[in-house]
Amino acid sequence: MDRPEDPARGDFLAATATTLAALPALGTTPTPTAAGFSLEESSFAQLSARLAKGPETAHSLAAAYLERIKAIDRNGPQLRAVIELNPDALAIANALDVERKAGKVRGPLHGMPILVKDNLATGDRMSTTAGSLALEGLRVAQDATVVKRLREAGAVLLGKANLSEWANFRSNPSLSGWSSRGGQTRNPYALDRSPSGSSSGSAVAVAANLCAAAIGTETDGSIVSPSACNNLVGFKPTLGFVSRAGIVPIAHSQDTAGPMARTVADCALLMNAIAGPDPLDPVTQGTDIPTRIDFTSALGRKDLKGVRIGVARQYFKVNEKVDALIEVALGKLRDLGAELVDVDNPSHGKFGAAEFEVLLYEFKDDLNQWLKTHAAGTQVKSLADVIAYNERHRERMMPLFGQSLLLSAQEKGPLTEAAYTDALALCRRLTRTEGIDAMVAKYTVDCFVAATTSPPWLIDPVNGDSGRGGCSALAAVAGYPHVTVPAGFLVPPPPFRGLAPVGLSFFGPAFSDARLLGIAQAFEGATRHRRPPALA
Repeated sequence: MDRPEDPARGDFLAATATTLAALPALGTTPTPTAAGFSLEESSFAQLSARLAKGPETAHSLAAAYLERIKAIDRNGPQLRAVIELNPDALAIANALDVERKAGKVRGPLHGMPILVKDNLATGDRMSTTAGSLALEGLRVAQDATVVKRLREAGAVLLGKANLSEWANFRSNPSLSGWSSRGGQTRNPYALDRSPSGSSSGSAVAVAANLCAAAIGTETDGSIVSPSACNNLVGFKPTLGFVSRAGIVPIAHSQDTAGPMARTVADCALLMNAIAGPDPLDPVTQGTDIPTRIDFTSALGRKDLKGVRIGVARQYFKVNEKVDALIEVALGKLRDLGAELVDVDNPSHGKFGAAEFEVLLYEFKDDLNQWLKTHAAGTQVKSLADVIAYNERHRERMMPLFGQSLLLSAQEKGPLTEAAYTDALALCRRLTRTEGIDAMVAKYTVDCFVAATTSPPWLIDPVNGDSGRGGCSALAAVAGYPHVTVPAGFLVPPPPFRGLAPVGLSFFGPAFSDARLLGIAQAFEGATRHRRPPALA
């Protein structure tokens, strides 16, 4: 959901019979899936133990996950979480097995099968397209820094995950999880419900055990919302901890990559692998950015004694069923020893229009720079070229919704215009100085808690997304950390099927990332709401 929700929705293109075919068999009984998957719900620690003991190998792990992808992503219920497989995955695994046999183990990610969102550049035989057919076949010269660091840590890159096209910054309204290249990603807990976005494929792949973990990206909600809607842990780090070099952008003032996994511990281990200064992304080299952070340092606590948490009640009263689940979660936090205090955010609802203005300006400028650097050999070298391509191929590119956001961004001028600089200053003042920073000081809290987003809504190719609520914007615009963990499920009555996951968010001040992960893990360990989907 990489768009603020405040601006009015634009005109929508009616769905045609052709477009409905892009959503196969919604509401029908799925083909039986691969049962008894031996690696189901395995953590990094559990997979590493199997590798250490043998006879499991990185090759056998990768092969098992690739077979799982074939069984339920390409066939069976056709989740469409994976947009492209890495033809070199097994060769990478073989090389890592040789290293292990020689006594070299790179760390906890050695041999771990990982998927990355298809807006992360990979300097290999896979395309980098942000889900758009306009970039189909684009081969970039080098890995995004995040991908490079995953490889260095010993991860096996299985492939690319599907996403909401252009990270869900193409049109209002839109359909989360849909891309012209990958089709519609489906929520494994209820196949007719949205996976949320824009890191839809990353979330669904992890939830359905198509990989050990995945990398997503977020501008505003695109890690935490799909994680919550797929019963996962998702972590958006403080801006500057993770390099954006090589990642197809929306807005440099908010964009970041982050981990999506089945446990808090695995998110922390992924952060240790991908975080750090990078000369290709100056924000990571800021003098205020802490270096050599161990994101696992606060893990392992059994209680929350001494922790003071602000309850952000302004995000309540959107869905009474969700509120009831969150109240149970708050009770569990109290049982763990946390002190809870209701807080009031004075900037609540005041910065949406300014955020939207910033995103439009930065999207045009940032995307033009990315295309100039990485797509020089293609016919699509600018945002204007993307718009023109979509118009020329309207039947394939815009069967479900248009490109109103692309058109609005193209109308913007340079980043020196007062409309942009004033909006950016307002965003930072309202979300940082007068927002999270002010609330932390006033209430002397360590972090804040709220429901992450609405439960997954029905996939609706006519009206688009209908999710309501969500607490992502404050931390997203501030550039501050945010983690979501499973908080339980809503169970619809017959004749409806499946489950509707609900996530609990913890967000806080800049550079409190490790502490937030520790708090989230304490809640995770006390509740254990994570469960695999039944693909209903």
